[in-house]
Amino acid sequence: MATTGLPHTTQDDLSGVTKTLDLLAPRWSVWVLMTLSAKPLRYAEIKPRLPWLHDGQLHPRLRQLTNAGVVERTEYAPRHVTYGLTRRGAELMPVLAVIASWGDTYLEKQVVTNKATGEKEPERIAPAQNIDDTLALIAPRHATPILWSLHSRGSANAKALTTEAMAGYGLTAVYKPLDRLVEDGLVTATGSGNFQLSASGQALVPVFQAISAWAAPAAESGARPVRAQGSAPSQNRSGPWATTPTRVPARPVPAARSASPALATTSQDGPAWKPGDLFSHQIPARPVTPAGGPRR
Repeated sequence: MATTGLPHTTQDDLSGVTKTLDLLAPRWSVWVLMTLSAKPLRYAEIKPRLPWLHDGQLHPRLRQLTNAGVVERTEYAPRHVTYGLTRRGAELMPVLAVIASWGDTYLEKQVVTNKATGEKEPERIAPAQNIDDTLALIAPRHATPILWSLHSRGSANAKALTTEAMAGYGLTAVYKPLDRLVEDGLVTATGSGNFQLSASGQALVPVFQAISAWAAPAAESGARPVRAQGSAPSQNRSGPWATTPTRVPARPVPAARSASPALATTSQDGPAWKPGDLFSHQIPARPVTPAGGPRR
C-alpha cells in the first residue's frame, strides 16, 4: 500500500485491511467464497450455483482464492476435484456478514411492490451484492487511509489528510479520492474547509474492525499476504469495476451505531451467521443489478 504519515502500528493495520480488500474486491470473488461456505463442491456443482459466470471467469477466481490460501483444491482422482474453504476462508464468513449487514442497512434500495401482500417495501438484495457494493466504496485507491484518518481525527482539512493519509503526494492529489468519498456519502464537508465522516461512514467502523481482526493472525504469524499473485493492490486501482456501478448510502441514513475508537479490535456488531447462511434467499438466475439512488 502507499506510504502514509500514520503511526507504524496503524500502518500495519491498514496494510492488513488493504490486502484483505485486494482479496475480496475482484469481481465475483465474494460470490465464489459464499458458494463454497457450506461444503466443498466439485466444479460442476459450483457452475449451476453461479450460472452467469463463464469458465473464463470462474477458473481465475478459484485459482486466485486458492493461491491466497482461503480456498483449497483437493484432488481425489484425475476427474474428481473439489473446492472448499480453508480454515482461514471459513474465518472470513463472519467478516462478510458484517460487510453485508452494513450494505443492507446503509446502501440505497428501490421501493418495490410485494407481490404477495401488495404493499410497498424496500427491495431485497442478495448479501453478496451488498458486500460487492460496499467493497466498491471502500476499496478504491486511498479511500481506506482517508476514512481511517478521519475516524481518528474527527475532522480534518485537505492538507492534514494529505500529510497523514497520502504522505509523499502533493496537496492536489487528495481531492480526487476525497471528492469521491463525499459523492459516495461516506464523508461530508463541514463548510469550514474541513471534512468528517458521515453517519454511514462512521458506521463502517465495525467493518474495518472485522477486516483488521481477520488480517491480524496472518500478519503476526508471518504468513504470506492474502493478495493472490498478480492481483493489483487496491492502492493501485483507479476505482471499482466499471461494469457494476454501486449503490451509495441512502439519505437520510440511520444514526450510526456506537463503536470503539480503535479500528483494530474484534467487532461484536453484525449477525452471527453460520457458513452457508449468507445466501439468505434464492440466488438469482443472473447477478443482481444494483438499483436505487444515484449511480457513479
